[in-house]
Amino acid sequence: MSLVEELKWRGLIHDTIPGTEEQFNNEKTTAYIGFDPTSDSLHIGSLVPIILLVHLYKHGHKPIALVGGATGMIGDPSGKSDERNLLDEKTLNKNVAGIKSVLSRFLDFNSTEENAPVLVNNYDWMKDFSFINFARDVGKRITVNYMMSKDSVKKRLSGESGAGMSFTEFTYQLIQGYDFYHLHKNYNCKAQLGGSDQWGNITTGTELVRRLNDDEAKAFAITCPLITKSDGSKFGKSESGNVWLDADKTSPYLFYQFWMKVSDEDAEKYIKIFTFLPKEEVDGLIEKHREEPHLFLLQKKLAEEVTTFVHGKDAYEKAIQATQILFGNSTKEDLFNLDEQTFVSVFDGVPQKEISITDFNENIVDVLTDISGFLPSRSEVRRAIKENSLSINQEKVNSEEIVLTKENLINDKFILIQRGKKKKFILKVNQN
Repeated sequence: MSLVEELKWRGLIHDTIPGTEEQFNNEKTTAYIGFDPTSDSLHIGSLVPIILLVHLYKHGHKPIALVGGATGMIGDPSGKSDERNLLDEKTLNKNVAGIKSVLSRFLDFNSTEENAPVLVNNYDWMKDFSFINFARDVGKRITVNYMMSKDSVKKRLSGESGAGMSFTEFTYQLIQGYDFYHLHKNYNCKAQLGGSDQWGNITTGTELVRRLNDDEAKAFAITCPLITKSDGSKFGKSESGNVWLDADKTSPYLFYQFWMKVSDEDAEKYIKIFTFLPKEEVDGLIEKHREEPHLFLLQKKLAEEVTTFVHGKDAYEKAIQATQILFGNSTKEDLFNLDEQTFVSVFDGVPQKEISITDFNENIVDVLTDISGFLPSRSEVRRAIKENSLSINQEKVNSEEIVLTKENLINDKFILIQRGKKKKFILKVNQN
């Protein structure tokens, strides 16, 4: 399949400018996508534009990732009902650096190949652009009538809040449009890709490319649908908030679990959008899943592919180990192999008690009763031992004489206490 054919099959095309498919079919094309530096990382809502850049590269086209160091100072009004707070320069620089770091995990910006990905920051060409020159050279080319016709502007001006839109945000589409012109002029960039909410900004860019050059200048666009859940709720959120692409913000285990928990209907859609699996394999998976939905074949494959793409094979395998621990199918070694962040994620919501190392009594009966309060009495400890239902760190407790040491502490601070499969407790030993 050609690039556009593949994007259509995967459900990744919402709108295109006439001639876009022919452009990508007829020549190797440079195309760009912009990333707004509102945070120092990206969450899974940004996976689609990242995947689009990878598809461009895989099909032999040249992808440009643009980080909006300049546009980030203003704020994109698209899809927003209120004016966004402006970021200070220190925060903005931190965010730009963080986003560049994330993007570099998916695209090799140091490659020497002909279609090697390029990473740019629009602050580099906007920082010395005076207001007078921008008004003369850019503002003169686009009428206010044209800008007012954009949905992002009309919705804000007719919004219930009555707050309207500042001149600052009104000019956003001109600055983003100038990005397209700059990349067209300096990188021969002929297409911009983005979410469907960016259509107004993107088409302003195609207009500027033509009006700042001549009518023969080529500028094309592709937008993809905004990803939603089948129940209508917002995609990209978990119970604890955004699902991030950085492991220190969302652990690979929680990232993996997010994909495992998607509905069957969403899994059929997401397996096309968020993986690079070929059509034949995807169609086969969907068919098998419909025959045996209780096996969660789609969710498992989706979680495997996306977790491996974002965090790597080792992180995926650790997420599998952590999942097995949660359901009791693991060993003591598996438990001790968990890093602290994953351990905390796995046992999130499990009752716990924090004590000082000075209060840590090595006698297991004291640990189970007075120290942790897990069991109410020594007789209950003896009953649990007799039932063979008691375990410490996944190992059965078969005697009241067992002595615990610091070596029993997972990550030098945790002890997992269990009675049966369902009743769990975490004792956190603070060594400070």
